[in-house]
Amino acid sequence: MTPSTKTPPWKTQGDEKREAVRDMFAEIAPTYDLANSIMSAKGHHRWRNEACALIGLKRGDSVLDLCCGTGDFLVSAERYVGDSGQLIGLDYCAPMLEVAAGKVRPGTQLTLGDATFLPFESERFDAVTVGWGLRNVPDLNRTLAEVVRVLKPGGKFVCIDMSQPAGPLGPLSRWAYHVMVPLLGRILRQPEAYAYLPKSTEQFLSRDDLKRAFELAGFSEVQYKTRFFGNIAIHWGVKL
Repeated sequence: MTPSTKTPPWKTQGDEKREAVRDMFAEIAPTYDLANSIMSAKGHHRWRNEACALIGLKRGDSVLDLCCGTGDFLVSAERYVGDSGQLIGLDYCAPMLEVAAGKVRPGTQLTLGDATFLPFESERFDAVTVGWGLRNVPDLNRTLAEVVRVLKPGGKFVCIDMSQPAGPLGPLSRWAYHVMVPLLGRILRQPEAYAYLPKSTEQFLSRDDLKRAFELAGFSEVQYKTRFFGNIAIHWGVKL
């Protein structure tokens, strides 16, 4: 068998990254939820609920979930916005949206689209959420600019993503992460996809650098907090 010459997703940029990441998530869509629960010890649901509370989601709000994947952030937002709220999820990977369609409530709109070119009018949403998505976009600054554009004045943005832990336990935590996640990938027979997670985390902005990126994009009152021994960061801010 001829070895694959395909470039690993973590070594790609721009349009090549967009396509590589989409294809990778299409492959892992059937096992994505299971893997998330294992890797986070089921904490990912709790962190999404916390993120919704941090930005003060309330009944009647209109919410866009970027890189919505299998729809878990939308499910968390449902309890906050109520029946009068509007929920829209956008993702570039159709198989992930197919999984989401079986989980979200009737009336939630799922859109196949690109986070760097949002197909929505300006100042439409009260809030934008994204969970484990900003690492994957081909142009972070462009994506943040689009988030600012579609938010109403005073609208809130919250992001949950991987982070590199600091402190005395940081090296041990990073070592475990780089061993356990690829091991899970081998068990699920998707080694390349789960090698991507620690490698893309290494390449992503630090917590403070992401905070500055939010501020440069036009957000005020930007804050962050860490969870899961520093491996998870929640950033949030307000559109000026």
